Amino acid sequence: MPERSSMDLVIAAKGQIENLTPDDVQCEIAAGNVTLIDLRESEELQENGKIEGSIHAPRGLLEFYADPARPVYKPEFIKNNRLILYCSRGLRSALAVVTLQEMGYTSVAHLEGGFEGWKDGGKPIVEERNLCP
Repeated sequence: MPERSSMDLVIAAKGQIENLTPDDVQCEIAAGNVTLIDLRESEELQENGKIEGSIHAPRGLLEFYADPARPVYKPEFIKNNRLILYCSRGLRSALAVVTLQEMGYTSVAHLEGGFEGWKDGGKPIVEERNLCP
């Protein structure tokens, strides 16, 4: 098998998943019945804020948070519910959608352009406040 770069993997993933624009995501939020999953690291949320109402699930823990058999399972991960994933620029989230599909999730998409695309599109963000001193 030929070696593939990380961008090769992202391009392949985007070809087999649902890619949503910031406007698409905003419409789905307004319609309700969607869970936004923020895949960025905690430091990224602290520095840049987040999309209001999103659930934090760092990419490195996604599979564990999404697996009901694991002790760290997050109840927001329901296989038949609508999930929209996002990261900083839409690379990690594209790969993560493929992973969730492989785990049996049936209605999962990602925000093309990620949080940066959301912010650049003038969409609302909220600060993520660290409650620790």
